[in-house]
Amino acid sequence: MQTAQKLAFVTGASGGIGHAIALRLLAEGYAVACGYYAHKASVTELAKAHPTALAVRVDIHSRASICRALKMARAHYGIPVTIVVNNAGIADERPFAAITDAEWDRVLETNLRGAFIVTQEVLHEMQKMGWGRIINIVSIGGQWGGMRQVHYAAAKAGLISFTHSMAKLYSASGITSNAVAPGLVATDMIKKEVRSKHGKAKIASIPIGRLTTPEEVAGTVAFLASDDAASITGQTININGGLLFS
Repeated sequence: MQTAQKLAFVTGASGGIGHAIALRLLAEGYAVACGYYAHKASVTELAKAHPTALAVRVDIHSRASICRALKMARAHYGIPVTIVVNNAGIADERPFAAITDAEWDRVLETNLRGAFIVTQEVLHEMQKMGWGRIINIVSIGGQWGGMRQVHYAAAKAGLISFTHSMAKLYSASGITSNAVAPGLVATDMIKKEVRSKHGKAKIASIPIGRLTTPEEVAGTVAFLASDDAASITGQTININGGLLFS
């Protein structure tokens, strides 16, 4: 398959890491359905600037909404989705004792169940094509736990395990499944965390001496989407400036 014949569906593409991923895949020549929920302006501008981009509204909590977005993408491009980047997520920093049932459910529903639904809905077409890429954006928190985001860390740990399961089930069908685990990335999502005493201490402990950029994460995603990464599956790729070694 040539790049121009591949359609990527990127969730949470309206800002931060997701926006950078959509831009990088567009620059690589892919057709990209840019999923957004509330912030339409950024993906609309992206679609105006790139003829191979499509802004699609998707509520990651709703299977019906996800199916509508995927159907819109297929109809617009006339090709199936063979690359999915499960990036949509929310952070919620609070002490463990203060997490309510509703807050726990909301974080896991957004960060874990959404990826499950999207992946389940695209797998049939990937299997028909005999080629696919499942790329899940996880977090260093899912590897070493969370002190003030226990529910977020649990969701990301679950997404890493989900990545492993998809690799075991579908790699023989030409569908790779990998996780990309950023550390602290310079996005709006972590502004609150990096202002905290704990967050400042984490920044000070990063061996490269700075935050990771969204573009650095996007570059790794683009590689995993390529044919050059055909033998890479079931892996968690760390992009954290050395904050966590593996």
